[in-house]
Amino acid sequence: MEFTLGGPVIEWRGPAPYVFLLIGEEESADIKEAARGLEYWGQVAVVARIGATDFTTALFPKDGSYLLPLKAAVRHAEGIEVGQQLSAELDLAAR
Repeated sequence: MEFTLGGPVIEWRGPAPYVFLLIGEEESADIKEAARGLEYWGQVAVVARIGATDFTTALFPKDGSYLLPLKAAVRHAEGIEVGQQLSAELDLAAR
């Protein structure tokens, strides 16, 4: 199942800074419904596309939404910065 979505780029400071695309609650609910049986420890494996860059990762659940991790290579290739609004395409990856 494919999704096109948008949201803000946020930074979460844990032991190291991580950068994510915050997926809205409504879109996250749609993804959660479509991902039944594909979740693993609450995470959902996806193939994502931002601009011309494709990458694989897993969505993380957080406070009723999902977070799409943005790898450094993706951020550099697409010029992504914290605070910007971003669009992404997701394809749920079957395990």
